[in-house]
Amino acid sequence: MMLVDTNVLLDIVTDDPLWAAWSAARLALSLTDGLVAINDVVYAELSVRFAGIDEVDATIGEVGLVVDPIPREALFVAGKAFQAYRRAGGVRTGVLPDFFIGAHAVARGWPLLTRDPARYRTYFPTLALVSPD
Repeated sequence: MMLVDTNVLLDIVTDDPLWAAWSAARLALSLTDGLVAINDVVYAELSVRFAGIDEVDATIGEVGLVVDPIPREALFVAGKAFQAYRRAGGVRTGVLPDFFIGAHAVARGWPLLTRDPARYRTYFPTLALVSPD
């Protein structure tokens, strides 16, 4: 099982000229290795690209993803990691979702497919990452 970060899915959905090919190839490879999941946060972030819930659900189904709710243990770990980030001088806006995603992968013991590994490496050092670098 693997968790996939929103940026990988948005690369594919938006046909990002820099990242779509890498993201699509890594997602396809991950799917051949087993189940690939997203969580509630990734679902919400992905939904901004669609007009309705049926479109989001259809896309998730077509890709072959499953939605795994964030366990309470991960929510706690995310809060503590975000607290450490803020104490280190991190800004308040736009980053909390990454902490939910990283903590979820850690709590489940799954690797995370992402193309933006820096924050995950810093605040979740035990997390296995599949990333371009």
